[in-house]
Amino acid sequence: MAGYKGEDEYDYLFKLVLIGDSGVGKSNLLSRFTKNEFNLESKSTIGVEFATKSLNVDGKTIKAQIWDTAGQERYRAITSAYYRGAVGALLVYDVTRRSTYENVVRWLNELRGHTDPNIVVMLIANKSDLRHLRAVSIEEGQELAERESLYFMETSALEAINVNNAFTEVLTEIHRVVSRKAVEGGDEAASSFPSKGQTINVKEDTSAWKKLACCSS
Repeated sequence: MAGYKGEDEYDYLFKLVLIGDSGVGKSNLLSRFTKNEFNLESKSTIGVEFATKSLNVDGKTIKAQIWDTAGQERYRAITSAYYRGAVGALLVYDVTRRSTYENVVRWLNELRGHTDPNIVVMLIANKSDLRHLRAVSIEEGQELAERESLYFMETSALEAINVNNAFTEVLTEIHRVVSRKAVEGGDEAASSFPSKGQTINVKEDTSAWKKLACCSS
């Protein structure tokens, strides 16, 4: 990788997707992580938006490209393009609305139907600041995460609790998976992650990770 970092100096670009029902706080999680902002009057996302943020993981500069989409059914047509190339996902529910928790498995099935089996997924229980309105216990969230082999974290985008931790943990684990695959399986195994159907010779062009993890059509 020596000598090559691209225009804004990063070693890897990883695409993450935010999924979950409408109104669970996906957009505010994104703005809190990337801009440290929270908008109490944020409106439903129309179509797709994405933001980027770079951070240091294990001595490497990781640029996260985080995609946010509406949870409403009428936007389902964007599914395959939205998921393409994603190496990580934050699956969000609202601790005050039990229906959003009950829909997690449906979202998970959709995610798994469109992404590589190695994708790193964290279940996010958002709005933990609304303690008096809680409808889903932390134990229920943990049990679901364990059952589905997901990471788990309770967050509050409003109070900036665990938001950075959640994104950073996902990105750190993605980097570990990439590094482990490169060491254990050689170039061919490494190039099989993060996206199905694309083979890249990592030895010849280590910058290929950026292309692979990004949003090529």
